[in-house]
Amino acid sequence: MRVLLIEDDHMIGAAVMQALRDAAYAVDWVKDGDLAIEAVYSETYDIALLDLGLPVVDGREVLRRLRAEGRKVPVIVLTARDTLNDRIDGLDLGADDYVVKPFEIGELLARMRAVLRRQGSGSSPILTNGRIELDPATREASFSGEKVVLSAREFALLQALLMQPGVILSRGDLERHLYGWGEEVESNAVEFLIHAVRKKLGATVIRNVRGVGWMADRPPC
Repeated sequence: MRVLLIEDDHMIGAAVMQALRDAAYAVDWVKDGDLAIEAVYSETYDIALLDLGLPVVDGREVLRRLRAEGRKVPVIVLTARDTLNDRIDGLDLGADDYVVKPFEIGELLARMRAVLRRQGSGSSPILTNGRIELDPATREASFSGEKVVLSAREFALLQALLMQPGVILSRGDLERHLYGWGEEVESNAVEFLIHAVRKKLGATVIRNVRGVGWMADRPPC
């Protein structure tokens, strides 16, 4: 999953970015509203975390523009503005959730998972194609009765495939889910992670389509 973090406070932004990376998200971090709008135009994000008190363009205006232009990226507002009217205003502008600073990282991650489930029209927290099950809260995967805990990037890779079972994802598609801006991508990183997942869960959990990419099987009819 790729996250756009929009936060001008360096200490908060650095802490949230590290926590998101530890939780298997690819993160791009911008520090003002103008850069946030440019980022949404140039990249596809699964979710955005938006501070309201931004320089250049205020967070409220960022959210208003995104929704006025039909941008459907889910947005969780992160702000110290905690009055009832502030919360109502943020939600009415198109925010999907509203988290007041200071917050616990665990709660933020849970709220992100809940928003992403709603976007996927699914109430269950478990991702599955009928053969493999993946729990985003624990990073546990199970296949044929075997249950294992995946590393952050192993989880991110398998999650990307299970979100679109039957769809072939290229190396570039998978790298988008694994790495944010500024993170070095090793040439064989995708193959290494696929090998690691197969070693833990079995050779057939990820199928290779030679010369094109990789896929998880569609759910059985």
